[in-house]
Parts: sequence; C-alpha cells; structure tokens
Amino acid sequence: MTQRHTTTTDATPATPAPWRPSRTVAVILAGGTGTRLGLGIPKQLLKIAGKPIIEHTLAVFEAAPEIDEIIVLMAVGHVPDAQRIVEKAGLHKVSKVIEGGDTRNETTRIALEAIGEEDCNVLFHDAVRPLVSHRIVRECVNALWTYSAVDVAIPSADTIIQVDEDECITDIPVRSSLRRGQTPQAFRSGTIREAYRLAEGDPHFAATDDCGVVLRYLPGTPIKVIDGSDENIKVTHPVDVHLADKLFQLAAARVPRLADHRGYREELTGRTVVIFGGSYGIGHDLAELATRHGAQVFPFSRSSTGTHVERPEDVEAALKTAFEATGRIDHVVVTAGVLEKGNLAEMDEETMDRVLQVNFVGPVTVARLALPYLQQTKGQLLLYTSSSYTRGRARYALYSATKAALVNLTQALADEWAEVGVRVNCVNPERTATPMRTRAFGEEPEHTLLSAEAVAQASLDVLISELTGQVIDVRRPQGEAPPAVPAQAVRAGADAVG
Repeated sequence: MTQRHTTTTDATPATPAPWRPSRTVAVILAGGTGTRLGLGIPKQLLKIAGKPIIEHTLAVFEAAPEIDEIIVLMAVGHVPDAQRIVEKAGLHKVSKVIEGGDTRNETTRIALEAIGEEDCNVLFHDAVRPLVSHRIVRECVNALWTYSAVDVAIPSADTIIQVDEDECITDIPVRSSLRRGQTPQAFRSGTIREAYRLAEGDPHFAATDDCGVVLRYLPGTPIKVIDGSDENIKVTHPVDVHLADKLFQLAAARVPRLADHRGYREELTGRTVVIFGGSYGIGHDLAELATRHGAQVFPFSRSSTGTHVERPEDVEAALKTAFEATGRIDHVVVTAGVLEKGNLAEMDEETMDRVLQVNFVGPVTVARLALPYLQQTKGQLLLYTSSSYTRGRARYALYSATKAALVNLTQALADEWAEVGVRVNCVNPERTATPMRTRAFGEEPEHTLLSAEAVAQASLDVLISELTGQVIDVRRPQGEAPPAVPAQAVRAGADAVG
C-alpha cells in the first residue's frame, strides 16, 4: 500500500532549485521625450561631455563583464537615432533597438517579450542615468544569485514629509528608514514576468517602478537593496544637465594611469606627437616624457623654432615637417600661452592683441590646420585652460576670458569632430610651476605649486585615453607635497601654460 504523505507546520520546505540563468540582459529604458528639459529631442540624445547621454549609459553596460546582452527601448520615432549611435560607437552587446510603449508597464512587457522565455537575469536601467558605476552593475548581478529582485537606493539627506490634498503635513517619516530609489533594478526573469502577469488582472494597475510591481503583486518576495551613489543622477531637469557635465569632468580627472612603463611604450611607440609650446614648462616635460615612452615628438615654439601659433603659415609648416618625417600625426598639443596682468582699461593695444592672438587665435588656428592630419589617425587635440575659466578675475580679464573660450572650443569641437573620430580634450591644471607663472608672480613656495612634470604625466594619460569633450582637472594630491621643481631660467616671453 502506498503511504500517504501529509504536510505539517514544522515540515522542512523543499529546497529551491539553484538559479542557473542562461545570460544577463541589460534593458535600457530610453522612452523619455525631454519635455521637462524643454528640448526638441529626447533627453537621452542630448550631448554631455562630448557624447549623447545614452551613449555614455550604454558604454557602462558594454564594458561590464557581467552583462551579456543589451536591449534598448527607445522613444517612438527615434529608433534610427539610437541605432546610429550604437553602430558608430561599436557597441557589440546591443542586440536590439526597439520602440518602447506609451507607459512604463507596457515598455517592460515589450522588453520581456524581446528577451524571450529562457531563464535569465534582467537589469532595467534609465538611459538618462549615464553615471551609473561598474560597481553598482556588478553588485546587482551578484545579488541575483541570492535574491530574485534587487533595487538600488541611497539614503535620503532631506527630511521627507507627507501632505494631504490641501498641502498640509500629515506625517514626517523617520528619515533613517527612507531611501531614494535609483536604477538599475534587477530581477530573475521568472519573478518579474509573474509579477506582471498578476498585475494584468488589476484594472487600476499603473507601474512607474518595477520593484514596486513585485512588492505589490508578489508581497512575499524579498527585494534586496544595494547602495547606489550620489553621482548616479537622473537627467530630468535643466540643472541636471550642468550637474552631469560637471560630474563627468570630475570623473575625467581620475583618468587611470597605466601600471608600468611597458604599457605606455606599447601605447606610444610609433605615434607622432606635435607640441606647440614645447620648449619650456608643461610642453617641454610632456615632450620628454612622450619621447621616453617611444613616441616621435616634434616640439615647436616661438623661442626655439620661431613658430608663432597664431600664424597659419607657421603652424602649417610645423605640421608638414612632422608628417613628412613620420607619415602620420596622432596627437597635437597646444601648451603655448601668455599671461599678462593688469586692468583692462590700462592695457595697450599691442598687449591685448598678443594675449588674444596667442591664447585664443593660436589654438583655433592649430585646430583648423591639424584636423586633416588627425582624421587620418583618429587622433586627439589637447588644449589647456586655467582655473580662472570658471570665474573671471580682476587684473586677468583677457587671460580668464581666453581660457574660458578654450573650454567652449573644446566642447564644441569634440561635438563637431565626433563624426570623423577625432577626440578633443582640455587640461585644467591648478597653479603650476612654469616659467610663465614665475615671470608673472615671481618666486613662490614650491609646496604651493603643482609641478610641470605632474601635469605632463596627466596630459599623457589623457592622450592615450578614449576621452573626448572633457575638461580634466589636475590637482596636487591632498596631504602630499609636490615633487621638487627644478629652477628654470625665466625668459622675457612664455611658451607654456602656467
């Protein structure tokens, strides 16, 4: 006789089968229209730091080893725009770019249909959160080995209040238990499918958050929360555009340095670097550093080669010299600059013209004439600004104005030249020990200045990076004194940034 099995309250539950996903899919939700930004295009297509927002976002998931496939749900009518971005950026993990739905829950259903029926990990991420970190992506995927739903959130720095229809406070929840939700939100595919299946029977169902769907329709399912980051902002309002741009700038300041000299030699051997302003200061140190790592460097300056950056014939002759010698030009650097102090009303015409010509017309001239060479190698133009670009300073009106102009030039050219694969960046060093600075300010305590060699090293790291449209801050490490700066003769003129 077959024994009948009974269930008791203390019976040991069956051990769930181990989770074995076939793959991990990132779904990029790009259905926004940019209404709150007042744009004529979807906000995810707006360019920040030289690239469309969605390209920055996709690049994070493309580079994440935990992600196998990317599906983009794009705003209606803009699928071709997203496809062009994917193709141009070489984002090989993107398998589909399809139109999203009219609502969030419809968009999620479309995404689940596109994924297919296999068990897999699914990460839903807002396209307009371009600063999501690799750490967040990794921790989301890792958490899915234990949990079937994962959210990302940060503590609330503000007190949250609850109000009624008359805008009167009805409750003030304890802040320590509150979090501000971000994305990605990650799920085992079966869990999010079941939650949406159950939701279909609810006539009042409207989703703005996928974890909320699981919480409401699968209330017994634990939803793990992992730490997000303050940088993982959603670009929704006009101020967010400026914040995101600044955050990319700060991130660019942390350009990784290669592990050893061998790595630099591999990157630079056979490359041609042209430096305008290469006789003193930053330009001189960059020339020596790049040469040491195997690059063929051609430094030009007013003092050593009679090259004036503001004269097209001089610039063209310099570029031609380098190209005829090596057959290529990979990087063009402009460190040439002059610093003249004084009230604008008291400056003579000759001084004003020199500042404008060398500091602004010069880089513009170099940019125009260097482009045909850089197009051939998909190279980079590197300019230099000053901390004064963010706010003009008394007695430095023209200098500050030209440095601010170079930042705008960098961002504009990065946008213009993206189509031909040429990168443009701008280095913003803090006060640096150069002959130009010594001439303007006299001798200063060494511990208060950044060394030209340190700026040259940071510049080299930018040149071998894939950055474009960035302003890279270079600062002395906090709590550390900079390396000793060798005394250099101060000349009447100046060829290097200070």
